[in-house]
Amino acid sequence: MATKTLTLPLATASTAFDAAIADLDAKIAELAARRAALKAQACGTAKRRRQRDRLTDRKIQTLKNPGFYADGGNLYLDHKDPPSKNWVLRYTRAGRTHDHGLGVYPAVSLAEARLTRDAALAKLRAGIDPVEERRATKLASKLGQAKAMTFRQCGEAFFAAHEKSWTNAKYAAQWRQPLEAYVYPVFGDSPVAAIDTALVMRAIEPLWGSKTETASRLRGRVENILNWATTRGFRNGENPARWRGHIENLLPKRSKIAPAKSFAALPYGELPGFMTELAQKTGLGALALRFTILTAARTGEVLKARWDEIDLAEKLWIIPGGG
Repeated sequence: MATKTLTLPLATASTAFDAAIADLDAKIAELAARRAALKAQACGTAKRRRQRDRLTDRKIQTLKNPGFYADGGNLYLDHKDPPSKNWVLRYTRAGRTHDHGLGVYPAVSLAEARLTRDAALAKLRAGIDPVEERRATKLASKLGQAKAMTFRQCGEAFFAAHEKSWTNAKYAAQWRQPLEAYVYPVFGDSPVAAIDTALVMRAIEPLWGSKTETASRLRGRVENILNWATTRGFRNGENPARWRGHIENLLPKRSKIAPAKSFAALPYGELPGFMTELAQKTGLGALALRFTILTAARTGEVLKARWDEIDLAEKLWIIPGGG
């Protein structure tokens, strides 16, 4: 059988060779680009690591000048004078810059601060603000304490806080007595946060008809204690013992139950002896009564009198209008 020989034109062979060379150059260029990208990525990673880990224990221990030293990744060491070193996570949220304390160095080490920083940043990425989270935790702790704080404990704390301001020793001595007799047996051991109108009424209402004055004073003391507890953060909301707009809607006015009784007037002929006897007494009430008699003033005017209304040199008392 005869052998056939195919001969390619010279131009066709040259074109195939050039295509192979071009394809090889393209692959070399692709490999070079990938190599450059990997090198750049490696350099960038190393750079980021250097940016995030700027501080060392040795550098921290030898710091002399106060300042805000960056470790990177939002972590800072706040070095103050007098010497104190505090870890701070600084971040921006909703256009505002926040500083979140992470502890004091060296109680919180550099490694621990970085781990805490990373955990906080992870929370931020998840939409959780670490500052708000800490506030919520503190509030929950306060509420837990409030549940353990009883009304009796708040009453004793209120008494201790105000006892020295009461100049009348008899009043201070008697302040606890009605609470011990009428309120503490009803809700003294209840959490102060749980005191509501129903409990207040259980203590006050049985006395309102028979011991109106005592019940009224008692309500005022319960109101003051609950106000103190609210201010200290042991309870929230309105005061269930307040009179205006609340208890006044549940109980009749004192004047309707126990109307004021007028005392018989002192016969004029007995006044000199009464004034002599009154002069022997040194209490503030006795002095006020003598002043009222000598000036023929009204009781309300005397009770509201101020020193700037009285001219001792001229022996003149100018009573303001409406006094």
